[in-house]
Amino acid sequence: MKYKNLIIETNDKICIVKINRPKALNALNVETTVEIYHCFKELENDDNIDVIIITGEGKSFVAGADISYMKNLNAVEAKEFGLSGINAFNAIENSKKIVIAALNGFALGGGCELAMACDIRIASTKAKIGQPEVTLGITPGFGGTQRFPRLVGVAKAKELIYTGKIIDAQEAERIGLVNKVVEPEFLMEEVLGMANKILENAKFAVRYSKEAIDKGLQVDKTTGMYIESSLFGLCFSTYDQKEGMLSFLEKRKATFKSK
Repeated sequence: MKYKNLIIETNDKICIVKINRPKALNALNVETTVEIYHCFKELENDDNIDVIIITGEGKSFVAGADISYMKNLNAVEAKEFGLSGINAFNAIENSKKIVIAALNGFALGGGCELAMACDIRIASTKAKIGQPEVTLGITPGFGGTQRFPRLVGVAKAKELIYTGKIIDAQEAERIGLVNKVVEPEFLMEEVLGMANKILENAKFAVRYSKEAIDKGLQVDKTTGMYIESSLFGLCFSTYDQKEGMLSFLEKRKATFKSK
């Protein structure tokens, strides 16, 4: 599928998805959210891709939802726009692939919500992050009220959403919203380094770990333990489990085959 507002680059088992509306600071309109949804559904079926990196073209990650698009929407149209973003970001969060956000600049509103749908967030020191929707007379609409408290805790999420405060990358790292902060010139090097480190490990072990964490967060702890034990057991049906343990006992580097 060809995309108008996305740039797709693939290199071995890594795919880089760039939001490409630099004149609008990569703000999200409905066309872009629909493209993100279809892009991730397409990547989900690509067995050659194991890690996806999301970033923005130019100086912004995603500066938010497109206000010029939203300003005249009625209540029904706004709900549909919100659902288009929720569907797109759910496709990211629910992907079997590992998804890393490279925050190269503004990650505000919908941009923060996009980043929170990813597994890992690495930010440039120039990144500015927040949910300032209340300053525009609206709530977060692409999942911010749900993912934010799950990532940083209810009290901090309420503070940042109620005040609309925009924070820098260092503060985002301090509260656990981003995993690491690096200088702008090293951002993609750091992100690609982490992606390659993940790729060194057994594919299904990583994939099942993600599934156990994400599904476990939606249920009580006891049920989560059963989910983990089932996926732990599944690992023992793979070639890579046999190879990983044998290589450890033989004191050599494992040669995983993703099967």
